[in-house]
Amino acid sequence: MALGTATAAHEYELRFDTGRVCLDLLATTHPVERLSSVEVLRAWITRSGLVPAGTSLAHADSSWPAAFRELRDAVAPLVRARSRPGAPSHDRALARVNDLARAAPPAPRAVPGDDGALVRCLDGPPGLAALLAAVARDAVDLLTDPVARASLRQCEGDNCPIVYVDTSRGRRRRWCSSEVCGNRERVARHRRRAALTRT
Repeated sequence: MALGTATAAHEYELRFDTGRVCLDLLATTHPVERLSSVEVLRAWITRSGLVPAGTSLAHADSSWPAAFRELRDAVAPLVRARSRPGAPSHDRALARVNDLARAAPPAPRAVPGDDGALVRCLDGPPGLAALLAAVARDAVDLLTDPVARASLRQCEGDNCPIVYVDTSRGRRRRWCSSEVCGNRERVARHRRRAALTRT
């Protein structure tokens, strides 16, 4: 398989349906590790909205995926904690997230686009520390917002670890994605019904 084809396949599998960039980062572990290459991480950074479309990330090197995976590992136990953090592992994770959140994020500015409409661009190529800071700050915002925190849900799909913000009417959303886990559940339900009618 050509590199371009492999990269396109990985990009197709990236998920952006959790409602928060820090939760989208957590979703990169399901069903397998997604952030295994610089190319896929570049696609994730762009598609997550951390940088404007067309921003050059050519300077990203092989250390970047490991740094994003480290941040993901620190955010995961904090988001998934059912009670208040307090365990030593939570304290270390929280300290790491807070430390990463201190770096200045990329500075956006508005400039005229090709058609004259204002578009967002960055003053320069975003550095690793600034991008990590943007995700870490999103995690800090989520963890410290009681309303958003109360809206966190674990997907009810079989073996799906994805956590999302439920902004649905009546807070009745059951799956990370109706098209993915919801569809699997509907197919499984149909098969169970069909099996019952055959017996």
